[in-house]
Amino acid sequence: MKEIILDTETTGLSVKDGHRIVEIGCIEVENLIPTKNKFHCYLNPERKVSEKAFKVHGYSDEFLSKQKKFSDVVEDFLNFIENKNLIIHNAEFDLSHLNNELSLVGKKKIDNKKVIDTLVLARDKFPGSQISLDALCKRYRIDNSRRKLHTALIDCELLSKIYINLLDQKEPTLNFQIQENVNLQLNSSKTNSYYKKIIEPTEEELKLHKEYLKSKLKKNFFN
Repeated sequence: MKEIILDTETTGLSVKDGHRIVEIGCIEVENLIPTKNKFHCYLNPERKVSEKAFKVHGYSDEFLSKQKKFSDVVEDFLNFIENKNLIIHNAEFDLSHLNNELSLVGKKKIDNKKVIDTLVLARDKFPGSQISLDALCKRYRIDNSRRKLHTALIDCELLSKIYINLLDQKEPTLNFQIQENVNLQLNSSKTNSYYKKIIEPTEEELKLHKEYLKSKLKKNFFN
């Protein structure tokens, strides 16, 4: 099963205040094992970054003004996530911004049914505990030393490891599709009945065999 670990960075907290996405990061995993497929882009939000947001991710207005707009990457983004569940930490935040961007370019919103929120998983598993990305890294002893600032791809890498632990999967799952194909082949071979050819000894062979046994008995008796 293929899933997408997704994270965004924005100009600020609220879509209602006109804030926009400045970075999208996605990592594809198959049966919890990261594949080589990634989607990543910086975006020109066409507005200024708030001071609080700049302290979080460090992307300046000058840097972002040189990047592509969301309308330039939307088709590639939608193709990358198509028919896959999205794994997001605090999905309400990311989805509100993603769906805002999609609505601005006349695209359908992302279906909530395709989203797994690891914040909800963590809250159910550790009620009353800290469940931020950093707190979960600490709990599961995941090295987050590279996370000096919030960047989408690094956060996705960390979240992929957290997600495995939240599902109580100590090791990435096996490729069950391959196993299923193997089982089908085994079952198929059982239905194709076959018979081993039984070769009966000839009378001459039986006679020789009896004589051989007699000679062995005599030899053992007189020795």
